Amino acid sequence: MRRAVCPGSYDPATNGHLDVIERAANLFDEVVVAVLVNKSKQGMFTISERMQLLQDATAQLPNVRVDSWHGLLTDYCKEQGIQSIVKGLRSVSDFDYELQMAQMNREISGVETLLMSNNPSYSFLSSSLVKEVATYGGDVTDMVPPVVHERLLARLAERD
Repeated sequence: MRRAVCPGSYDPATNGHLDVIERAANLFDEVVVAVLVNKSKQGMFTISERMQLLQDATAQLPNVRVDSWHGLLTDYCKEQGIQSIVKGLRSVSDFDYELQMAQMNREISGVETLLMSNNPSYSFLSSSLVKEVATYGGDVTDMVPPVVHERLLARLAERD
């Protein structure tokens, strides 16, 4: 069975994230969307909220499951029997960083990384920018899945 992981913070998940997840789901028998825990960052959504949003947003993909992990991604891959990491690339700077990470992951674990160019329609998207635009009242409707958009607006309303 060909298995891959799509790691990220997903705070929140964007349409760019979903594009990569859907394309990976077409290439692998199983794709695990792993919400990585970074204790040094305070997110807009909790890990469990992010996982639920991703489960809702990927419900139509039967070979995708959502999980979370704290620690080295290669340890997660080893524990779960996952052979590949799939990462999306928006820019040359993403490539520089992700190439180095891919080489390190392969060196320490043998896990291969597939660096997937993004859909150009989503090349400007990042979770940070989506949160910033939404915080100031900008329309991010077409940038995130509907379930994420609804929850994002509710979270911002809670803060006001």
